[in-house]
Amino acid sequence: MKVMLTAASAAFVAGAVLAGAAAHAQSAAVVSPSANPAIHSRLDDIVKSGTLRACATGDYKPYSYRRPDGQVEGIDVDLVASLAKSLGVKPVIVPTTWKGLMDDFTAGKCDIAVGGVSVTLDRAARAYYSNVVMVDGKSPIVRCADVAKYQTLADLNKPSTRVIANPGGTNERFARQYLPNATLTIYPDNVTIFKQIVDGKADVMVTDASETLLQHKLNPSLCPVNPDKPLQFGEKAYLLPRGDDIFKQYVDQWLNLAQKTGEYQKVVDKWLK
Repeated sequence: MKVMLTAASAAFVAGAVLAGAAAHAQSAAVVSPSANPAIHSRLDDIVKSGTLRACATGDYKPYSYRRPDGQVEGIDVDLVASLAKSLGVKPVIVPTTWKGLMDDFTAGKCDIAVGGVSVTLDRAARAYYSNVVMVDGKSPIVRCADVAKYQTLADLNKPSTRVIANPGGTNERFARQYLPNATLTIYPDNVTIFKQIVDGKADVMVTDASETLLQHKLNPSLCPVNPDKPLQFGEKAYLLPRGDDIFKQYVDQWLNLAQKTGEYQKVVDKWLK
C-alpha cells in the first residue's frame, strides 16, 4: 500500500525529526560538557596542569597543621591527596591565613580551600561550598578544674571571664557576637593559643568541638565543655570557585564515594582517635 503525505503532515514529520535531533544534542551536552568548547571548568585546568592547589592555613589541628619541618598534615591534607589521586594529579598545599582566606581564594591562588573551613553566608556569597564534610558546632575548652564554672553562655559572658580567640575566623566572630561582656584577647598564633589557657593567661577558648577533643588529647590539663552539646550549630565544607558547577559536581561525587566507602571515616579516625 502506498502512503501519501500531505504538505502539512510532511512538515510535521520534518519538525519532529529536527526536535529529536536537538534533544539528542542537548542530552549529549549535559552528559559530556567538556565536549562543548564553550563550557570551561577549573577541573579541566587542574587535569591539564597536573596539580591540585589547595589553600590551607596550616594552623588548625586536626584539619591542617604545618610541622616545624614545613610539611603540612591533617584530615583535610589526607583528603586532598585522595581527591588529587582520583584526578591523576599531584596535591599542592598553598599557605593562607584565616583573615586572608577569602581574598586568596577568590584571587585564584588555589583551586579549593580546605582545613576546617566553616560554612558561613558571607563566604557563600563569594564562593561555592562542597557538600558538608562535617557537622561541628562551637564549644568551650577550659582548664579541667574549671569545667563546672563555664557551662553556659551566661557563665562565659562576664567581665571576669578571660576569653581568647584567634583572629579573622569564626572563633573571633563567635566571641564578639555572643560574649560581648567577657574580657576578649585576640591572639595571633593559633598553634600556641591553647598554651595560654594552660599557663593561666586566659580562661576559655570557644572553638569547634572537634578541635577541643583533639586539644584535650594533646593537653590533658584542658577539657572540652559539653562537646556533644555545642553552643552553636556549625558545618564544615570545602570552598570551590563560584559558578563552576562541573568542578563542584565532581568534588561532591568524590566526597560522597569517600564517605560511603569508609575512606573518609578512616582518615578522620586516624587523626581523632
